[in-house]
Amino acid sequence: MPLKNNVTEFVLLGLTQDPIRKKIVFVIFLIFYLGTLLGNSLIIVTIKTSRALGSPMYFFLFHLSVYDACFSTSIAPRMIADALLKNATISFNECMIQVFTFHFFGCLEIFILVLMAVDRYVAICKPLHYTTIMSHQICGVLMSLTWLGSCVHSSAQIFLVLSLPFCGPNVIDHYFCDLQPLLKLACADTYVTNFLLVSNSGAIYTVSFIMLVLSYALILHCLRNHSAEGRKKALSTCISHIIVVILFFGPCIFIYTRPATTFSMDKIITVFYTIGTPLFNPLIYTLRNAEVKNVMRMLWSKKLMPGDKR
Repeated sequence: MPLKNNVTEFVLLGLTQDPIRKKIVFVIFLIFYLGTLLGNSLIIVTIKTSRALGSPMYFFLFHLSVYDACFSTSIAPRMIADALLKNATISFNECMIQVFTFHFFGCLEIFILVLMAVDRYVAICKPLHYTTIMSHQICGVLMSLTWLGSCVHSSAQIFLVLSLPFCGPNVIDHYFCDLQPLLKLACADTYVTNFLLVSNSGAIYTVSFIMLVLSYALILHCLRNHSAEGRKKALSTCISHIIVVILFFGPCIFIYTRPATTFSMDKIITVFYTIGTPLFNPLIYTLRNAEVKNVMRMLWSKKLMPGDKR
């Protein structure tokens, strides 16, 4: 006879239980979150209002910034608010919603990084066919497929978690609801469920990472035939993307492609891709992209010093 789900809420222990450290967490991550919203909003507004940034590369960068803001928002606000509470709790339904949104926008980010790598491959290795291969219609179809794939992935994760009974402990040793901490609280054998969850996430991370490595290997091969100036410009764009990929994929692969074990460092590592990556992405792409910086300067100079109308 299956066990019933008697848990109506979970207690989140957060990053720390020390009152002083919780205040420090509140201040630091509030600054990080506001910086994430500001940085990504600047990129979104810049790309949306500038005709000079109308290529597919900036189309994907626009969506990456949107997803970064949403990805961070699925975790950060509640984490910041919980740092002010003595005992932070989250209802069962809110916990499931958080798991879904977190994995949905996280998966979207993975797919968009892959599309950005493919876009750079086509632009560098097949420049004469770039506008045909990466047309607005094809980019739109690719974006629709990423949404569909992310929805299927997140729905599968939620379905597997909801199939488990929760009838005893309800304390989650984390700062948000995630799969591994929830599996530890289930009142049933979670071996099969964990295997399916790891297979689901592992397949996405592994296939995506292979596609990214393959794309950059082909790009490096193609760059041998380019001029020194062409290689420098192409590598500048690609290095920004590679930095973002390492910052995001490294911690994610460590957390989501291993058996059902938890380590004391898990929460700190998770901070890198839940809070750090959405904050660093705008800095990496703007500081290393002269075109974006120039457009931002032009837009802000028009805002601050509008020309005389005669």
